[in-house]
Amino acid sequence: MIADVLHFSFTVSDLDRSVAWYTDVLGLELVHRQRQENAYTEKLVGIDGAVLEVAQLKIPGLAPAYSTHMLELIEYVGARGARPPSLPTNQVGVAHLALLVTDIHERYARMLAQGVRFRNPPVEITEGANAGGWACYLHDPDGCTVELLQPSGARLSALGLE
Repeated sequence: MIADVLHFSFTVSDLDRSVAWYTDVLGLELVHRQRQENAYTEKLVGIDGAVLEVAQLKIPGLAPAYSTHMLELIEYVGARGARPPSLPTNQVGVAHLALLVTDIHERYARMLAQGVRFRNPPVEITEGANAGGWACYLHDPDGCTVELLQPSGARLSALGLE
């Protein structure tokens, strides 16, 4: 039985830069940083010589159900991988992190002014489960995709988030 989602992770090229972006720009909270330089980690990731610098982040004021964090950022400082030229979401294996927001238009304007690269401005969702809401895709400093999704007013009310 799968009980829940524990966390999500992105591999990044510069952990300090990414932590600053995810905290200062996106608004997440840094929970913990650690270096993983041991045989267990090499075996787990299946990469000889893997040495990881790891940062764990969470949404401020929201306690993850089963962990201290919801997002893990990992920089391979030993056995560093190559950076692909781009990470378009139609490529097999490319993932994105979707965050539920209540202020998508204000957040978009603020983050755009901070130099964030958006794939699109907020788009009204006209079909499906999220009809009446708004969504946009943006890129972190390494080109990883983050989605902001604001549900419809009725759904925000039902979730107790209005």
